[in-house]
Amino acid sequence: MKKLVVLAIAISAMACQQNKIAFVDSVRIMDEYQEKIDVEARFKTKADAMTKKRDSISQAFQMELQQFQAKAQKMSQKNAQEEYSQLQQRGQFVGQQLQQEEQQLQQNSQAEMDTLVKKVKKEIREYGKANGYTYILGGGDGGSVLYGEEAKDLTDVILTILNDKYEN
Repeated sequence: MKKLVVLAIAISAMACQQNKIAFVDSVRIMDEYQEKIDVEARFKTKADAMTKKRDSISQAFQMELQQFQAKAQKMSQKNAQEEYSQLQQRGQFVGQQLQQEEQQLQQNSQAEMDTLVKKVKKEIREYGKANGYTYILGGGDGGSVLYGEEAKDLTDVILTILNDKYEN
């Protein structure tokens, strides 16, 4: 009888210490998080402007090259080669500058996205701590949750918190 009471106490103690587990669809959170949507739109606008700038410079350079070719026929071969060499160097320099600007834009975009991911993870951790969760797992494409009860899905709750904080 004593062993049965001890076993009942042990079982009830284990039941009290049951882990509280939920999950979020990480992909959906990032796809529907308004700040991320806005950051992507802002960088897309900048990338489009960069493309227009590159196209405009390329067109101007092509026109200059055509003008040079027409002019080169009237020049001595030595002068034509020197001017063509200068034209090539300037074209390479401008190309390198544009490439550096594009790389800087990509680095800035990646840094902002990394910051957003950290913000989302922090919010999920804070929500988990505040609501007594032992674990909140990440699901979605490539996530660790292959199945979860809808009642354990915190995606909408976390999205609402993130979007509300972003709007304010």
